[in-house]
Order: sequence, then C-alpha cells, then structure tokens
Amino acid sequence: MTKPDEPLTATTPRVVRRPVLSQRWMDVTFLHWPVPPAAVAPLLPPGTRPDVLGGSTYVGLVPFRMEAVAFGRGPGLPYLGTFPETNVRLYSVDDRGRRGVVFLSLNAGRLLPALAGRAAFRLPYHWASARVRRAGDRLAYTGRRLTPGRAAGYRLAVEVGDRLDAPDELETFLTARWGLHVDWYGRTLYLPNDHPAWPLHSARLLLLEEDLISAAGLPAPEGPPLSVLHAPGVPALFGAPAAV
Repeated sequence: MTKPDEPLTATTPRVVRRPVLSQRWMDVTFLHWPVPPAAVAPLLPPGTRPDVLGGSTYVGLVPFRMEAVAFGRGPGLPYLGTFPETNVRLYSVDDRGRRGVVFLSLNAGRLLPALAGRAAFRLPYHWASARVRRAGDRLAYTGRRLTPGRAAGYRLAVEVGDRLDAPDELETFLTARWGLHVDWYGRTLYLPNDHPAWPLHSARLLLLEEDLISAAGLPAPEGPPLSVLHAPGVPALFGAPAAV
C-alpha cells in the first residue's frame, strides 16, 4: 500500500540514534535545474519514483568538502576521511513516502573512499582530481575524473551572499533530504541520514563549465541553474540501510 509522501521538513523525521557512518559536509554549494519527471524516471532504482514539486523534479550539481568520515561515532579517519567531492543527484520518493536522493555520480578526491563506496553501497563513485579554494566570500571548485571511461569534469565559482532566515518550499525541497535510495545488487535500499538544519545562504554563480550531468545520462542543462545556494556545512550521521 502506497503511503502519502512525507512532509518537507528542515530536520529529519527519522532520528539516527545508532549511526553506521558519520561525516561532515563543508563549503557546500547547491546548483539545480528543473527537469521533466519522465526524463529521470528510468534512472531511478526500482520501487522509487521522481519526487516532484510544482510539476517538476530537479537535477542537482553539488560540490563540497567531505571531512572526518568515521565509522559510527568514532574519530575521523586520518587523510582518507577528508577530500573534495562533487555529486550529480536526482530526487526520489518510495511507496512508504520517504523522500531521498539518488546519486547518478559521485566524484571523490580520494581513490580508496571511492572504491569503498562502490563496493559497500554500490554508489557510482569515481576517483577524481578535485580542489576547493576559498577567498573571502568566493569559492572555486574544480575537478576531473581519473577513473577509466568517459572523461568528465567541472569548473565553477560562486560568491556567497546573505543567510536565508526562512528557506522557501523549493529551497527546502532541494536541500532537506533525509536519506538516499540506491540499487544494491538487485534490491533497492534506503539509507537514512540525520543532520542539523542547513544554514543556507544565497549565492551568485560566477563561473560554470561542466559535463558531469550529460555524462550521467541526462541532457546537458540549457541555461543557468534555477537555484544557487550555499551552506558553510553540517555534521551528518547515516543509519543502517533498510529495504524499500
């Protein structure tokens, strides 16, 4: 029986009390374009469908710095637990009404974490050269895949603006996602996550050159992103996966 979609909330509806992983997401920038739900539906795991707001779903390009990756609530792994990452993601909902993300690609600046993410969770990680630089309110992100296959990369820069006192419905929809759906060896799993509400800021796009979205199987975006947001960062916990 299909349940209603859960409401959009700034904090998780499923508190993670016994995390299997912890990490920090820092210097996060969110770029989003609307896409027709029918265009992304074939890319989602079985048992999920596009999450839609106002008749559209979205593709996101999200660069950030991963820090302090750890098992459970343990100490962050030295060296391997900190690296730049950029993901391409879609928005999904399952028959239990749980909203989540589906990653089309994750480009990580460390080889071993990329291999571990592929092996343990079947996530589409790619090893990449990547860099995040900050100068005042301006951030620059660069990266290019190093794993075999189709080359893909990005260069983008933003200028961070004012803190958003009250994110609107779309800004919440695009950022407050409390789990991920993944096709795991023929089964669709849901991995819950938990973190404080995003401290969202407006941001102005200064530069964008990328072909990660088309490499992930979607048409290259036409025009600038509809939404550009930034957050200094949050600590995050992941709970045990459960079947959809």
